[in-house]
Amino acid sequence: MSIPSPIYFAPFQSITTPTFRRVYAKHFGGVDKLYTPYFSGIAVGTKLPAKKLDALKNQFENGIEVIPQILSKDAQEIIWFAKHCEDLGFKELNWNLGCPYPQVANKQRGSGLLLYPDKINEILDIVFQKINLPFSVKCRLGYQTKEELTTLIPVFNNYPIHEITIHARTGKQLYGGQTDWDSFSEISKQLLHPIAYNGDVFTPKDFAAIQAQMPNINRWMLGRGILYNPFLPSQIKGYQLPENPTEKLRMFLDDLYFEYRKDKNDNLAILNTLKEYWSYLIHIFDDPNKVFRKLKKCKTFNDYEDAVHAVFHAHDIVFK
Repeated sequence: MSIPSPIYFAPFQSITTPTFRRVYAKHFGGVDKLYTPYFSGIAVGTKLPAKKLDALKNQFENGIEVIPQILSKDAQEIIWFAKHCEDLGFKELNWNLGCPYPQVANKQRGSGLLLYPDKINEILDIVFQKINLPFSVKCRLGYQTKEELTTLIPVFNNYPIHEITIHARTGKQLYGGQTDWDSFSEISKQLLHPIAYNGDVFTPKDFAAIQAQMPNINRWMLGRGILYNPFLPSQIKGYQLPENPTEKLRMFLDDLYFEYRKDKNDNLAILNTLKEYWSYLIHIFDDPNKVFRKLKKCKTFNDYEDAVHAVFHAHDIVFK
């Protein structure tokens, strides 16, 4: 298997927090860029609030570049946020045109904005007159149909977009149904920018199948696949795994847990964050449903620690 370069870790709004990115980058290899969950509600003309600044405090994690992402339909908001990111030392800004959730899309943001090519053209025209940072885009094949992204090809090709990542589904599909490799391949060949593939890469076998279908693509964004299996980027790149992957995973989870406790001053709400992550991570174990049942009712830190101990005592990691 040839080595893909690069591999990006897709953002997840309540999971890939600064704490998570820091701890993940410390324990696992194979990822070349870490994307932040999207920023929104940027007040033009004012300083970023402390909470947003805190989420932007690290431009790199263990040598891995961090890419801020913005969700917006306002060119001035994008420009203002880009100025903050530039001042903070970031080297790229990513525009979210891919979020599929109706509460976002119905407001003409995320993948919902793909229905309005004239609006996207207007935003890009204004942004590229003012922005200094390389500006990339993450999108879908469309919101309702793949023809929406096809319509946007001449719009995108008119601007020096740094890179375009395409999730090979429409927004209406959310994360269900089949990815559309044929439409992705057809569109990617017509775009003049570097293109990254995103969508349903859960195993090295999945990666090999998509790579064989689209040999012209050499940039990859993985999301749920890494949440299911944090070793996946290393497996795809052919890196040697730890001698004891189970022990490595346990070390990562313990580190993540205690870093969250420290960063959030032992706020019990972090249990919800951890349980949301576990709802993906259970897929690396031999009996995912039993694993999650051990964790989902945890209400105290002692409950959580006992549940994690029970999981690693009773269940094995299974690489697919």
